[in-house]
Amino acid sequence: MVSRRTRRMVVSAVAGGLFVLGVVAPGPAAAPLPRAAQADGPTVPEPREPRPPLLPADFQGTGRYIVRDLGIDVPFTWQGRGGNSQMTAGGPEYPIWFTNLIYENTLYTLTYRWPNIPLFPPRPCSKVPGFFNRQIFNDKLKTARYVGPEILQGDQDRHVDHWRVGVVGGSTVPGEFFRFPLALGDIYVDQRDPTRWWQVLQFGLQNLFDPELDEWFTMDTFDLRPGEVQLPDRCPPPTP
Repeated sequence: MVSRRTRRMVVSAVAGGLFVLGVVAPGPAAAPLPRAAQADGPTVPEPREPRPPLLPADFQGTGRYIVRDLGIDVPFTWQGRGGNSQMTAGGPEYPIWFTNLIYENTLYTLTYRWPNIPLFPPRPCSKVPGFFNRQIFNDKLKTARYVGPEILQGDQDRHVDHWRVGVVGGSTVPGEFFRFPLALGDIYVDQRDPTRWWQVLQFGLQNLFDPELDEWFTMDTFDLRPGEVQLPDRCPPPTP
């Protein structure tokens, strides 16, 4: 996909994620009925599952970042250049303002402003320990489950594929073993091009500043042109 916390699991991204304005909450579109096979002709092959979401190396998009339980609806930008990427929501004149980055194999989150979070002393830029980059993010997206085709309704109806990806702690063995959910992301990408992201809903422990632990972002534009990515001065150097 996004947010801003000491611990950040992206996917949702880089993103990252969250929505409302200009987009009606998506409902599943009716799947086309299979064509009847002709008795004297070849059968029609079953449609293949589409390709999963993919975060491109270069892109720039604009939209809205929305936290419904807080009444938050602010501008949102998401840009990528050479494999680095940056999300920014809100700004100094809005009730929230944060940025998340994948930068030189490092994951960062920096919250400047958030409801009930003191402005002083300023919050530090959180550098998530470990190695993380776009390739790792895209590898995780390959495990996403296909939900189905849908239509996002707004000023322009968008035909999208709906995918779901989750992060679960504990045992990976089926059966009666301890496990617990950490994060869940619903991702909506263009049916013709899974590198074009139009909407994301994120829910999980990465959203600790929000009482409902969820957030949306919805894109109005998403172009495959190099964007601008800048590591804030407050952030420490990337992982060597």
